[in-house]
Amino acid sequence: MLLKTFGWSFGVTALGLAAAVLYGGWEAFGIVAILSVLEISLSFDNAVVNAGILQKMNAFWQKIFLTVGVLIAVFGMRLVFPVVIVAISAKIGPIEAVDLALNEKNHYQELVTDAHPAIAAFGGMFLLMIFLDFIFEDRDIKWLAWLERPLAKLGKIDMLSVCISLIVLMVSAMTFATQAHQHGGTHVDKASTVLLAGIAGLITYLIVGGLSGYFEDKLEEEEEREHEAEEEARKSGKKKPAIVLAGQAAFFMFLYLEVLDASFSFDGVIGAFAITNDIVLMALGLGIGAMYVRSLTVYLVRQGTLDDYVYLEHGAHYAIGALAVILMASIRYEIPEVVTGLIGVALIGWSFWSSVRRNRAEAKAAEGKAEVSSGV
Repeated sequence: MLLKTFGWSFGVTALGLAAAVLYGGWEAFGIVAILSVLEISLSFDNAVVNAGILQKMNAFWQKIFLTVGVLIAVFGMRLVFPVVIVAISAKIGPIEAVDLALNEKNHYQELVTDAHPAIAAFGGMFLLMIFLDFIFEDRDIKWLAWLERPLAKLGKIDMLSVCISLIVLMVSAMTFATQAHQHGGTHVDKASTVLLAGIAGLITYLIVGGLSGYFEDKLEEEEEREHEAEEEARKSGKKKPAIVLAGQAAFFMFLYLEVLDASFSFDGVIGAFAITNDIVLMALGLGIGAMYVRSLTVYLVRQGTLDDYVYLEHGAHYAIGALAVILMASIRYEIPEVVTGLIGVALIGWSFWSSVRRNRAEAKAAEGKAEVSSGV
């Protein structure tokens, strides 16, 4: 089971590290290895959240997530995305941006750093909406009940998540403008950039999340009709054709996963520049990490880990909230990537341990009831 799920990841790791040695020697090997670990540590919460969505899909779409999805994640976000943001921010063509990335690496890094406020605002808003929609929903299972109960009551207010996100965005933009003014007004125009990028992230979440939710609801309705149609088909001796709507629902959930992965990868891509500004090594290292995140997602689904450890999803969403805050704060302050990684790992580790304690308590209570029943 382990080899079947992680086989592609092991293979990509071997090829990626070998390519690094051929490209830049053992120093490049070490850089790619570090980047891989960085990506996995920063994106572990991504795997947990992805698993919660992916378990609603069938085996076919899980395979699509591991194949086509990996191509999008590795080549789209880890290779093309850094070039695109430089091209947009520097107002140059994509070919020029690639040439810049390969031949003028220091200047390329400066341009990416300059584009960071827009990237942070877009990703921060998207992730913040995910966290707020989760925390404001009234759930049967609550991890931090003292916090989640009152927030669930507040969640009954319409559009509260959107209002809070917009307030956070306004404060972030104003804070950045104030900082720019204090430094001579060199980057005052970035405040409007932050606003526009943040609104774009919010709109992206609303559109993709809305479509995913709509088709998910339709899928549940169609599954009921499908059951009835299968009964009729069985009586008539005809085989019922596959329902197109199920494919549409899975497709939009797949798109949602890809946008979610893109938002999670922002911190990894930006953090990678603290280690290297070589776009080839960056793509290799982050690509290897992305493969493990996807394999881990499928592993969690097939093992039923989220069902066994019920607080894991909570911990992952709290980690998402923390990452959203860190991204918005990074518009003004420089925050080490190790802090981001440790916060995410700590929250997920805490939720895992809470789940273990819950399972032990329930098992002990069940044993107690069994002993009482046998005694009677």
